[in-house]
Amino acid sequence: MNTRITKSTMLVALLGLSSQLFAQETPTTTSTTTGTRFGEKSFRTWSVGVHGGILSPNTIFGSGSVRAKEFKSIGYGANVRKQILPSLGLQADFLRGNIKSTNGTTDFQQSVEWSGALTAVFNVANININNENAVLIPYLKGGAGYMSSDYSTSGAIVSESKGREGWFIPVGAGVKLGVAKGINIDLGYDVNFIKSPESLPKSRFAYAHAGLEFALGSADKPQLQNYSALANLRKQSAEESSELRRALSTAEQNAQRDREQYAKDLGDDDNDGVANKFDKCPGTAAGTVVDGSGCPLAAPKTIIKETTVITEADRKVVRDAISNLEFDLGKSTIRSKSFATLNRVAGLLVEKNFSLKLAGHTDNTGGRELNLRLSKDRAESVKAYLVSQGANASRIEATGYGPDQPIATNKTAAGRQQNRRVEFTLY
Repeated sequence: MNTRITKSTMLVALLGLSSQLFAQETPTTTSTTTGTRFGEKSFRTWSVGVHGGILSPNTIFGSGSVRAKEFKSIGYGANVRKQILPSLGLQADFLRGNIKSTNGTTDFQQSVEWSGALTAVFNVANININNENAVLIPYLKGGAGYMSSDYSTSGAIVSESKGREGWFIPVGAGVKLGVAKGINIDLGYDVNFIKSPESLPKSRFAYAHAGLEFALGSADKPQLQNYSALANLRKQSAEESSELRRALSTAEQNAQRDREQYAKDLGDDDNDGVANKFDKCPGTAAGTVVDGSGCPLAAPKTIIKETTVITEADRKVVRDAISNLEFDLGKSTIRSKSFATLNRVAGLLVEKNFSLKLAGHTDNTGGRELNLRLSKDRAESVKAYLVSQGANASRIEATGYGPDQPIATNKTAAGRQQNRRVEFTLY
């Protein structure tokens, strides 16, 4: 009895330890393990399941102590599961049922009052359409557990009944079918190897079962065990491809807009030879002469250049005035005998609008500064007289050169006489 109590206590402790292990989930751990690591914000990692099926002493590894012919034997149970990784989960399994069989002469019955086991479940593959709802997940499982059962036999020779508790090792395989988001059908086959006391035969039994598994948590989150990195990569690639197509479409639209704007900028709508982009005066009339900015050029000013024709008769009038021109000695006063020929020059200037340059000269008698002033005064005196006779003052220029430009020698009286002169130049 003490042994049974001790083993029962150990089983309760085992299940309590598994519950504590499942409970060690914090928001930080969930976010780290099932969030950033697998490309989603969070997953549903807890699930519960119920199942039922056939119990049999005959297994794929052989039967127990007796090769039996089976009666109908039913088992049922439940499980609680914590998914650690997409391919690995820890599961607490609970099972009850009766195993009835016969070898022809003796009937055997083993009633599993209760059993509990902690198993590791490894998902071999994840065949799915998307990363939230798997279509097919084959798995393997293995662990350790403790059970309490009654073993009895009956027949023509002897009948006996014994109770036993002991450790057992469950191993199994199965497949899960994703039928909806967060709901899986579980089809499995387990073999339980029982460690029996020396007074009872060693035995094993199989459990072929079907069940339903329900994910706990928000329905908006996918199950971690159904997650597929390849499917998620495919989904991300599709999103990136879609984004790339949108980006390319936008880039092509921008390029087309730029081409249209470029064509518009470099076009010449008013045909003035200046591109629209640089045309500051768009819409100029056809044939308008424009500058580099496309604005009309101001009409050029017409410059009329008068052509002055000086005849020989005109030159004779000037020569006569020069030959008859006399001044008082050492002064700029014009003597009266010169007025007649100067009057003719004034009339010529008025009539033909000629321009006249007067250049006064002296001999080298006396100081140079005095002669420069005297030559200038005499030229100005002639200009003043001609203006008084109606000539245009703006067309007459008077300049004095003094003794600097002689036309004869200053060593003789005749030469000095020739150097004392005022030259008239028509133009």
